[in-house]
Amino acid sequence: MSTTALLLIVVAAIALLLFLVIKIRLHAFLALLLVSMFTGMASGMDLEPLLKSVEEGMGSILGFVAIIIGLGAIFGQILEATGGAEALAREMIRRFGLERSEWAMTLIGFLLSIPIFLDVAFIILVPLVYSLSRTAGKSTLFYGIPLLAGLAVTHAFIPPTPGPVAVAEIVGAPLGWVIIFGAIAGIPAAILAGPVFGRYISKKIHLEPPVPESVAPQEEEEEDHGNLLHLVVAVILLPLLLIIVRTTLELLISNGTLADAQWAQVLIFIGHPFSALIIATLVAAYFLGTRRGFTRKQLLELANKALGPAGLIILVTGAGGVFKQILVDSGIGASIAELMADSAIPTLLLAWLLAVIIRVTQGSATVAMITAAGMVVPLLNMMNPNDIQRSLVVIAIAAGASLMSHVNDSGFWLVNKYLYMTEKQTLQSWTVMVSIISVVGLGMVLLLGLFFW
Repeated sequence: MSTTALLLIVVAAIALLLFLVIKIRLHAFLALLLVSMFTGMASGMDLEPLLKSVEEGMGSILGFVAIIIGLGAIFGQILEATGGAEALAREMIRRFGLERSEWAMTLIGFLLSIPIFLDVAFIILVPLVYSLSRTAGKSTLFYGIPLLAGLAVTHAFIPPTPGPVAVAEIVGAPLGWVIIFGAIAGIPAAILAGPVFGRYISKKIHLEPPVPESVAPQEEEEEDHGNLLHLVVAVILLPLLLIIVRTTLELLISNGTLADAQWAQVLIFIGHPFSALIIATLVAAYFLGTRRGFTRKQLLELANKALGPAGLIILVTGAGGVFKQILVDSGIGASIAELMADSAIPTLLLAWLLAVIIRVTQGSATVAMITAAGMVVPLLNMMNPNDIQRSLVVIAIAAGASLMSHVNDSGFWLVNKYLYMTEKQTLQSWTVMVSIISVVGLGMVLLLGLFFW
């Protein structure tokens, strides 16, 4: 089959995906499976090998991603239910002071979105936005945008959140490097999209917080807030630090700087994402759960509750792996890779553009990330980039999938509802904010690419 015909099949497949998700309102899991099978049959694959590719595509990605997302969900649920998330937020506001609290909100969002899904973290913390707005007499956007910027950056750029974990597995990038480059690209993006843009847009759009249900102040229980703050921060950063230590040791051993000693192998084992998240989850369960009065039965119920929404994300991610596998096994991927290789567009910019197109048209950042990753993989296999370069591709895709959240994205309506905005105001604030994150993230990735590509 000609390259032109194969490209038309890909275009038709993406159009079908958009139609099923947007018009038919079919769940992304089913839509991706149907589109994957359509792509395989249209490209001439025999039915039996096609089904085998579906099985292999699902299994190859979920063997890693399902464990990471499952553990991360339990970890985040413990942090949420035990009050650790809210305690961290209130203590950091106390330390930063009201005059710098918008910076505190960005940092809070950045930290809490590591273990807790963005929408859940926002719902937990939006009362704090209301409270700060009433106290300071400022628009809720002055505090809400910085919080959302921190949440959105980590949600898109830094594992173990589902999006970057899935893309890293699809393109073969180590999570350690993804965390490092995600932080390097994400911090300036969070600053510009958060406190800087939040200060500007809050002057243009003044939103009053909702009237509280009870005006009577509630006294907080006496507690060592400082110790709790340190504990929560340590629990959140623990898995990231373990993974980064593993990545650093592997780099030092590979270039001969460090001998391949037994102690190094132990640390490398502990720093594997599986081990790191298991350790972090158990530490959180004990210090934030058991030590603070939660029974084993209650912790078990929290784990069961966490795995419900995690299961949906796991299935969608697996279906994205199926699409990637069909592209590879059908030969479409190789044809696309050859065409991309001849293109004058840099690989990192191309990865960003693919994610942007899918994100803007169908809304889901996760679907955009895993679909774009599946399309880029054949090109990467042809180029054979190193781990650092593959990690930059992950961040480029994550940045692209952050652009232009609008009316087809559930996040748009979540922010619209909880900050009591009109659709126009949400476009002017939330949509512009995530677009700043996307563009700044791309700029940082291209800058890093000058040194590592």
